[in-house]
Amino acid sequence: MSGGPQQRTVAIVQARMGSSRLPGKVMKQLGPKTVLAHCLDRCKAIANVDEVVCATVDTPDCDPIAIEAERLGCSVFRGDEADVLSRYVGAAGAAKADVVLRVTSDCPVIDPEVCGAVVDAMLRHEADFATNNAPPSFPHGMDVEVVRAKVLEAAWTNAPCAHDREHVMPAVRRNPALKKLNMHAEGVPGAETLRWTLDTPEDLAFFERLMHAVPDLPDRRWRELVDICNAAPDLMRQNPHVDQDTRQRVFEGFEQIACQARA
Repeated sequence: MSGGPQQRTVAIVQARMGSSRLPGKVMKQLGPKTVLAHCLDRCKAIANVDEVVCATVDTPDCDPIAIEAERLGCSVFRGDEADVLSRYVGAAGAAKADVVLRVTSDCPVIDPEVCGAVVDAMLRHEADFATNNAPPSFPHGMDVEVVRAKVLEAAWTNAPCAHDREHVMPAVRRNPALKKLNMHAEGVPGAETLRWTLDTPEDLAFFERLMHAVPDLPDRRWRELVDICNAAPDLMRQNPHVDQDTRQRVFEGFEQIACQARA
């Protein structure tokens, strides 16, 4: 890692069984592995992450998530379903994190190199927060947020509203006192229109088609998948667009930097 004393970086992946559109979505099978396993295995491959924690809910219905995460060699933290911010703060404290990398478990093709590049950028530029979706230039499903643990704890301490607690980072994004970075993709126009996140039955059908077309999906990186999707438009049928309302819209005050992840 770059710059200053060694920072303990922990990837925290939020996961729950409840979902209004696709209940139990993260435990669906995608080829030989669950969606959760695809996501956690990719997070384990991030070069500059010291630990991967699955932050799930403290209710019995989420026991399968905890069991699967432990089977994969990840730590588990359990907390409130609605107050996801408190779940992250608790998980970060338990893991003794200095830096928190946030990923959601409905992103089975999250790219380890992109995640690592966002971590490196935040540390190299001595920022407080870094992301790659302010504004989006990667496919929906490549979203990553990196924040210093003390900044995350301060956001929780300052009595955020219910929306901030549910969505974790809005209070951080709005804070004008913080140094914030956005890492944008270069040379891949239109990538942000691709939808690679799991929220609906149509999304699951897309991933099943993709898994059939690309049996070595766990080994593929995001630029390769963009090329595959562009070369086979049938893969994206019934799933052609990103609902931009589901992505973060607070873009003000972000320094823009180019992605340094390998192609």
